[in-house]
Amino acid sequence: MTTRLVSRASRARIGAVSVLALLLAGCGIRATEVPTNFGPAPSRVRCSLAEPDGSAQAARGLPVQVFLLCGSSLVTVDRTVRVPDGAADFERRILVAQGLLDQLATPPSPAEKEAGYSTDVRGGITVGGPRPGDPEDTLRLSTAPYSLTSYALAQIVCTFADSAAAQGDGSVVLGGPGAGPPRRWECTDEVRARPGSKEPPSKDVAGE
Repeated sequence: MTTRLVSRASRARIGAVSVLALLLAGCGIRATEVPTNFGPAPSRVRCSLAEPDGSAQAARGLPVQVFLLCGSSLVTVDRTVRVPDGAADFERRILVAQGLLDQLATPPSPAEKEAGYSTDVRGGITVGGPRPGDPEDTLRLSTAPYSLTSYALAQIVCTFADSAAAQGDGSVVLGGPGAGPPRRWECTDEVRARPGSKEPPSKDVAGE
């Protein structure tokens, strides 16, 4: 009796599995006997524009690149800044630096937002030239560099260091509005990769 009951139960289970397999096949789903790991959901942050942003191309001026945030790293985007014709080299450098700051503080375009871009630089920051005793390539901000967020500082340092506002050696001399001495800040691969946790390295410029 027991043997017959077991046999019937086994046949019932086999029949149920067969029916389930047929139902899955009818729905276009292939049955599987082992769990399937589909991996993590694809990221919606692309960090690249499908095509050039027309709003940036429409503006006339000096072509530049600024560093925006995307995900956990810094990426470059094309911008333009206005520099009057005939400006002296010193004045031109300050105008370029101010234009770069303004571009960093400008909210990303709709296309850039969709691609995942953002900025941590706030508006209202101004930049001026060196004070007596500063190196001639010093840029003094209206906000002390150390008071900026690590993201904003990385954006400004890397944008300046890669522009006509600096000497083109991957660094920039920055100071604040106070009497404190300026420091030379570097834009490194680590800073570009992890601006939130890796502050741009800096050193005293005394004696340079």
